[in-house]
Amino acid sequence: MPAAISLDECRALAFDAFSRAGVCRAQAEETADHITRAEADGCKSHGLFRLPGFIASVRSGSADPQAEPEVVDAAPGLVAVDGRRCLAPLSIARGRVLLAEKTRSQGTACMTIRNSLNFSALWPDVEPLAEQGFVAFTFVNSQSFVAPAGGTTALFGTNPMAFACPRGDGRAPMIFDQASSATARGELQIAARDGHEAPPGAGLGPDGKPTTDPSEILQGVQLPFGGYKGSAIALMVELMTGGLSGGCFGYESKAAYKGDGGPANTCQSFIAIDPVRLAGPGFPAHVEELFGRLLADGDARLPGDRRLANRARTAGEGITVEDTLYATVRELAGRA
Repeated sequence: MPAAISLDECRALAFDAFSRAGVCRAQAEETADHITRAEADGCKSHGLFRLPGFIASVRSGSADPQAEPEVVDAAPGLVAVDGRRCLAPLSIARGRVLLAEKTRSQGTACMTIRNSLNFSALWPDVEPLAEQGFVAFTFVNSQSFVAPAGGTTALFGTNPMAFACPRGDGRAPMIFDQASSATARGELQIAARDGHEAPPGAGLGPDGKPTTDPSEILQGVQLPFGGYKGSAIALMVELMTGGLSGGCFGYESKAAYKGDGGPANTCQSFIAIDPVRLAGPGFPAHVEELFGRLLADGDARLPGDRRLANRARTAGEGITVEDTLYATVRELAGRA
């Protein structure tokens, strides 16, 4: 039977696990919060499921549990962050403060992050910017898991991206968060754990042939969504992250990876825009007209609506955790 726990317990377990592993308070708090937000929104592949991997990266020395990111004011509209091998949520939180200040002042700003360890969900990274009234993008790469369209060798990361648009009248921002691979890697890992098939087109086995066996895909290569279109987006993400930050491309990250099961050294970029400075005060109403037309069409829904519904539900009901994972988490937190 899955364990039923509150969001507060989820956060406390994650924080205790990080603290017990020697992670500094700032990294532990930010990463535990990130994990809890994923669980609250129903994203099991990026919630507590990621905790053992984060801890493994600390134990192997891939992550520096005491690192404090360096935030550089690179230009009037630019922020450059060197994570110094910290867990990525702290790099993002530290740099996002200056990014928001510059966006408010300049109307737009960009931030890059290198040398941080990331395999978390992305919507928590841009939601705070949208809550301040900004349109925001973020992109992140990973070690190579995905072959380019027409190829059979891993070159790109799963290379997800997220986009956030603010809404008026106290509504939660519209946010989408998706990989450029046909399937997120965490979803494949959970499918392999639970004995489910992967969707057709998700990847190739070690023999280079298409398969729906997630274990075979994890040993082979993943594929981009939409063939050459998804492959082009994955390439763009590599350039926006490893390229602009001066950090690692996916294949460079993979070459340096210690194989500990945790996140690799990744790079991330953000673009934030003040829409009112461009479109004027009518921006929120204009956006709502578009959203209204979308929602009036049959079963169409806005990206993120299911996530927000999950958030409302779990605030009162809490979450469930697969029993083996729950035992592992409790052990990591010193509560076994």
